[in-house]
Amino acid sequence: MAAKIKKGDKVVVLAGRDKGKSGEVLQVLPKDGRAVVRGVNLVKRHTKQSAQSEGGIISKEATIDLSNIAVADPKDGQATRVGFKVLDDGRKVRFAKRSGDLIDG
Repeated sequence: MAAKIKKGDKVVVLAGRDKGKSGEVLQVLPKDGRAVVRGVNLVKRHTKQSAQSEGGIISKEATIDLSNIAVADPKDGQATRVGFKVLDDGRKVRFAKRSGDLIDG
């Protein structure tokens, strides 16, 4: 199955503590069915000091289930479902079912 959500996509959170927030996908973990989204599902981690980083309490993004996020429509930024179509030049692209706009350039 082709990936409906990819790294770099703008997505909207549909459920959970951060419902309604939007952000950019930083990483997708297809095996686990999860993704990391910038500014969403922040957790605090207590870290020891090391040569690279200072110790203390650090806020970082945790993964969120793919079922709880949806691609944001390029036209209005609202959540939309994703469809696929093949263009005349043979490229397979994703499009927003809400507006019909292409998601892939």
